[in-house]
Amino acid sequence: MQIYGDSNSGNCLKVKWVCDKLALPYQWVEIDTSKGETRTPQFLKMNGAGQVPTVAFDDGRTLAQSNAIIRYLARDSALVPRDAFIDAKMDEWLFWEQYSHEPYIAVCRFLLVYLGKQASELDPEKVKRGYAALERMEQHLAASRFLAGEAVSLADVSLLAYTRVAHEGGFDLGRFAAIRRWIDQTEAFLGLAPAR
Repeated sequence: MQIYGDSNSGNCLKVKWVCDKLALPYQWVEIDTSKGETRTPQFLKMNGAGQVPTVAFDDGRTLAQSNAIIRYLARDSALVPRDAFIDAKMDEWLFWEQYSHEPYIAVCRFLLVYLGKQASELDPEKVKRGYAALERMEQHLAASRFLAGEAVSLADVSLLAYTRVAHEGGFDLGRFAAIRRWIDQTEAFLGLAPAR
């Protein structure tokens, strides 16, 4: 399969990490979204939404949306809990990540790192909601080793992508001891170098 992705995107890296952890063969195709490479007729034929990541399988089928992709790729692996309720809790975190975490943590990071904005220029509501997301994770992880049970699942992979670099978006992770412990353990599980 071919993974069309931007190496700066946590959503794209999730897919790479799952493939690497599960030893799934793939070809990474780097896409520069800033140059409009997701808007070409060829790309839009694969993904009409014009977004990365997009995976093209050898049989010609394509799949988009990072959490849908990792859910499909890891379907028969230990990254998906066998217990139906814990599996559903994993999905709860996957949906929450895209609606209540990524729009704040990732967007603030994008504005600071890629658009060169100053922290003082960030929308205070986005910052507030980003911290609210981190607080929710901290409370949960203070009582649970991982997000969906006692083993790493796709919920952890998904939330790790932008949480590990939240500081790049101006968020202070120093006050979140449980999150920092979880980041270290999840990075080690995935074989990732610590985020700087």
